[in-house]
Amino acid sequence: MAIQRMDNVGIVVEDLDVAVAFFVELGMELEGGAEIEGSFADRCTGLDGVRCGIAMLRTPDGHSRLELAKYRSPVAISVGPRNRPHNVLGTHRVMFAVDDIEDTVARLRPHGAELVGGIARFEDSYLLCYLRGPEGVIVGLAEQLR
Repeated sequence: MAIQRMDNVGIVVEDLDVAVAFFVELGMELEGGAEIEGSFADRCTGLDGVRCGIAMLRTPDGHSRLELAKYRSPVAISVGPRNRPHNVLGTHRVMFAVDDIEDTVARLRPHGAELVGGIARFEDSYLLCYLRGPEGVIVGLAEQLR
């Protein structure tokens, strides 16, 4: 038996509206939102008394989704600084293919995006960069060179 697909990546955020605006500016489409609570949410997460607002976004091709979650109960906890380096265990990034990396970075800056390093060229194949988005999430951008 094999998996069918990767359904979504989930990110817990403090400010759901700010995070949604960031990823919509990146080019994702908001599918919808909901308030999640009840015994199924408690059982699934292993937490008691879950009350959570979520927003589901999808990539323009419809193949990938991002679920943003704002925990109202129990309150989300921070396990360290939000500007952790890229090599922390368990922490990585979400990578998006873009048409124009410099334009994308410029559009995301007003939404709080900061480059982790710089825009780098990988051979004659890609321009790549990591930037820090909402809640310190590292977002990778890749522009394929033609």
